[in-house]
Amino acid sequence: MERTFIYRIQPADEGQDIHSFLRRRGYSRHILASMKPDPAAILLNGRHEYMCHPVCRGDVLTTRVCDPVSSENIRPAPVPFGIAYEDEDILVVNKPAGLAIHPAVSHPENTLGNGVVWYYEQQGIPFVFRCINRLDRDTTGLLIVAKNIVASCVLEQALQHREIHRTYLAIADGKTDPEGTVDLPIGRRTRSLIERCIDPENGERAVTHYRTLRCLPPRKAGVSPSDSGRSLLELHLETGRTHQIRVHMASLGHPLAGDTLYNPACLRRPDDPVPPDADIARQALHSWKLDFTHPITGEAMHFEAPVPGDMQKLITQE
Repeated sequence: MERTFIYRIQPADEGQDIHSFLRRRGYSRHILASMKPDPAAILLNGRHEYMCHPVCRGDVLTTRVCDPVSSENIRPAPVPFGIAYEDEDILVVNKPAGLAIHPAVSHPENTLGNGVVWYYEQQGIPFVFRCINRLDRDTTGLLIVAKNIVASCVLEQALQHREIHRTYLAIADGKTDPEGTVDLPIGRRTRSLIERCIDPENGERAVTHYRTLRCLPPRKAGVSPSDSGRSLLELHLETGRTHQIRVHMASLGHPLAGDTLYNPACLRRPDDPVPPDADIARQALHSWKLDFTHPITGEAMHFEAPVPGDMQKLITQE
């Protein structure tokens, strides 16, 4: 995929060299180094200039970035996904449940990456898959995919500086407090490649804020005195650790409904069949809202993804 950017130099930018001007717009040193061999990649008033050349008021600086081939290790495959928004620089995806983000040995083709590369292949466009934020395979909702290396670099920096704000919806077992904050470090559980746990000694700091939106009644009224119902939660992350919401809510004694790793009532191996009486076949977690600044235009972006059907059934008790 090819993208051309055009910058008209303003009075405040006069006197900077090209390198400094582009660095302030999010171009990494790696990007600028990769552009040097191409004399048409950076043009000042239509002419090739060295990076040390100063810019003047009214100059027009043009840059071009290009991915001539698609991601080498991602085979195109017609994997379905939802599109919430698309422009020249970003693709905002509404990911369904059961879809990993990147291919792996255990799932080389049925991933979001395969589907996105296939989507652009059908348009005759080479595409390098650059997913900015991540979701677990069975978590639904919003993700940002950068369509070029400049947008990717700016968004990665925004993610590191906590400038991409994610709001989640979850359904947890039991009646939760009206609101709260969990500030507990998370690390990998010993002898497990997947499972995480609260690890005060070796874990990384993880902070989750939650608010109870609604208390849901027991699933089967009168059947079990221990069934205190469920809670619909809105959650915000300060950090982005693997399984953070799932581990933190389980640590409070309120694991997510359907969570086969951290909810004792739902524990089973990944390949085991879903019990016929299960009211949701995955963890009830949804990336609901996404707020960030557009990496190129600077525009404030806001998106909301509809609550998926399986979670909606739990909320409405259908």
